[in-house]
Amino acid sequence: MDYGMIGEAMRNTVPWVRTAGITFKEVTATHAVAHLPDVEGNHNHVGGPHAAVAFGLGETASGAVLLAAFANELGRAVPLVARSEVTYKKVAMGDLTATAELGRPHDEVVAELDAGQRPEFPVHVTLTNADGVTTAELTVTWTLRPNRT
Repeated sequence: MDYGMIGEAMRNTVPWVRTAGITFKEVTATHAVAHLPDVEGNHNHVGGPHAAVAFGLGETASGAVLLAAFANELGRAVPLVARSEVTYKKVAMGDLTATAELGRPHDEVVAELDAGQRPEFPVHVTLTNADGVTTAELTVTWTLRPNRT
């Protein structure tokens, strides 16, 4: 699989990714790095990216990992967010970067899907500002819902 195509596919199929200006610096089956430029229209009352925008960047990076890791399974299952948890650590100002890491081995997830289960797996994301300071951490728990036949 050409992992470089994941970012392009997300920009083409998820309108918010394109609208927000998110770019992808790296995408593999276990890791993704996404970037959100500082845009005044996304600011909150203190002048930095709104919490919803920061969360959106993190969720988008987690989705890139999901697509890269499980693209071969998407013909038989629908990826859905089961739940998310976010902890804001510091006021974010300026450009943001989200680094996402797959939290379970690919083979375990696929084995559960093969067994007819609806596997869940976390993707852990760290958001940092331009100085590399962590501004938020989130975990997005995804599921692969088997297609109904």
